[in-house]
Amino acid sequence: MHTDTERCVRAVQSKDARFDGWFYTAVRTTGIYCRPSCPAVPPKPEHMVFHPSAAACQQDGYRACKRCRPDTSPGSPQWNVRADLVARAMRLIADGVVDREGVTGLAARLGYSTRQIERQLLAELGAGPLALARAQRAQTARLLVETTDLPMADVAFAAGFSSVRTFNDTVREVFALSPSDLRTRAPKHATAGTPGVITLRLPFRAPLHPDNLFGHLAATAVPGVEEWRDGAYRRTLRLPYGHGIVALSPRPGHIACRLALSDPRDLTVAISRCRRLLDLDADPVAVDEQLRADPALTPLVDKAPGRRVPRTVDEAEFAVRAVLGQQVSTAAARTHAARLVTAHGTPVDDPEGGLTHLFPAPEELAALDPDALAMPRTRRTTLTTLVRRLADGDLRLGADSDWTETRAALLALPGFGPWTADVIAMRALGDPDAFLPTDLGVRRAARALGLPSTPSALTTRAAAWRPWRAYAVQYLWATDSHPINVLPS
Repeated sequence: MHTDTERCVRAVQSKDARFDGWFYTAVRTTGIYCRPSCPAVPPKPEHMVFHPSAAACQQDGYRACKRCRPDTSPGSPQWNVRADLVARAMRLIADGVVDREGVTGLAARLGYSTRQIERQLLAELGAGPLALARAQRAQTARLLVETTDLPMADVAFAAGFSSVRTFNDTVREVFALSPSDLRTRAPKHATAGTPGVITLRLPFRAPLHPDNLFGHLAATAVPGVEEWRDGAYRRTLRLPYGHGIVALSPRPGHIACRLALSDPRDLTVAISRCRRLLDLDADPVAVDEQLRADPALTPLVDKAPGRRVPRTVDEAEFAVRAVLGQQVSTAAARTHAARLVTAHGTPVDDPEGGLTHLFPAPEELAALDPDALAMPRTRRTTLTTLVRRLADGDLRLGADSDWTETRAALLALPGFGPWTADVIAMRALGDPDAFLPTDLGVRRAARALGLPSTPSALTTRAAAWRPWRAYAVQYLWATDSHPINVLPS
């Protein structure tokens, strides 16, 4: 979008928050860059330069605006919609792969040369993988400086910087303030709270309807791993350097997030996974506009616009839970999952009580005794085959997964039908166009709305909803009185 100068100028002049994260406005005369909704008086159009990423602005020597804080904008919705090399690379960078494994590790995961990845990212985003990762480190550093009492040296290494000097130089360059000045300027309440707990706001594009999003997570919560408490969805997180516990609460204009991490180096990854879990980088205006064009869906969209797809923080975990949920009730699926957690999960300490384990990784389930599973023999085979393929690395589920190839690989496994493969594509891999025409709730809703209820006919009718069929499923599910559609009290 940043190449459409006229459209960008209109968005800046109208302070349209819908475009935050889509592009950034650099101002030649001041040397700063802003989000489109910056409350400052808009600069003259001839002084504006538009960039596709904060990293591109920083690379051109612009510093972040102190008023609108463009580094805290929602992420671009493009990376949720696309499955090409650039989108997959951006999802991996957000997950901290460059900081942990370098550009060579990023290239190895994607199956391309480092030169090819750098060339494509530079062409589309105006910055290479190192610059994009650096911008992300700067944002993480700012969060730690402003929301914790950690010593600056600890902040530097937790944010992923290789030295305190590099940390200091980057902060000054990006924010035009020293780390100490950033902490001094932070609101007084920012560092108050429980020691070791980081409190922050997760922005999103309005509207956001929280009922089905948090209702789904709460209704399907696995005891010991997840819970709904005091208006917040809480769960344990398995992270690269350790583990964490997060509490997420819907608020007007943002999601309140409280993170307790065993290693602060996991902050960037934890935030990225929480944003994916709640689908916070979606573009609800584009989604709802497309779905509203169908007269059958118009009343559903108008009643509760901004529905998101509840996703996951761990793709392998969700795949296991999808198999456990085959042809059983939500309560039965929770019971099966809870037994696996108790027998094979890693214990964690939750100061608030209620959460006891990390969901077991595939490697921890590899030695699973099929006879200990209270389920039909065929489903035992499905589960043990899936776990073995995940543990061996023959099947990879992650932010970098190619949606089409991974779906085909899942369908090749014994016991995997279209419903299981598509629900994993929708909620674990993040495919916005995944569709569930065989789902009982979807078919029941379609029948009530006068839509075709047979899978083949419904799929044909749903072609008009592309590329947002996963969101159409949320609106169809919402016609039922199932607990997944109700925000817990």
